[in-house]
Amino acid sequence: MPFALAADHPCLPGHFPGRPLVPGVVLLDRVIEAVEALHGPLISLRLPQVKFLRPLLPQQSAQIELDTLGAARWRFRVLHAGELLASGEIVAEPPSAPATVTDEPA
Repeated sequence: MPFALAADHPCLPGHFPGRPLVPGVVLLDRVIEAVEALHGPLISLRLPQVKFLRPLLPQQSAQIELDTLGAARWRFRVLHAGELLASGEIVAEPPSAPATVTDEPA
């Protein structure tokens, strides 16, 4: 799933002045969007492992690769021109069971 951020994207002016870089949180947002496009909305998730290896510059094209590791677990890679920019895992947590209430005294 390819993407690129325009040079006038609102996240860029403060990250960093004079040499803008696409923030890591924006890369992660794009990864989550890619997973949701394939598997539906993720209600609760965590990222147990994320590594940022190289920066992505505005207007550079990046590609997201996903591998399914289980029913609710994915490994991702973000690449630019064949070079690894970021990698990690996303885990969707199952919704927690509602608390049960009993009429019995404790």
